[in-house]
Amino acid sequence: MKVHLIIFAVLIAGFVVYNFFFVLPDERMHILFNIVYASVLFGYISFVAFTVLKKLRK
Repeated sequence: MKVHLIIFAVLIAGFVVYNFFFVLPDERMHILFNIVYASVLFGYISFVAFTVLKKLRK
């Protein structure tokens, strides 16, 4: 479980660093990248929740 939290923390840190320092010149591409990245974060947290629920069932 600790590995999942570390990976999630790295993903969140990457998202914050990208938004503060590496902004794409085209605003539409920047928004698209943010939406895709947020979707990946949401998907990963859903995966972690599913894994926890599976472990609790056993």
